[in-house]
Amino acid sequence: MELINHALEFETRKMRFPTTSDRIMAAREAKELILSLNEVYKKTKDKKIMDIMKRLTVIKQRIEKRLKGKPLTA
Repeated sequence: MELINHALEFETRKMRFPTTSDRIMAAREAKELILSLNEVYKKTKDKKIMDIMKRLTVIKQRIEKRLKGKPLTA
């Protein structure tokens, strides 16, 4: 339950990361949470856990997209 609470807290946290290192740490934290929740999901098959993982994945993808930046065009 503590893991789920931590994931929900991460989800509701303001996603404002002024530095690149903050973004990297947030992406790593999201990945760690997703993988941990996945281990719990494998045992319980609870749909609520799957929904949390999906929402965290969307957040993680947004952070990673911001990390990669805009492609340079000629």
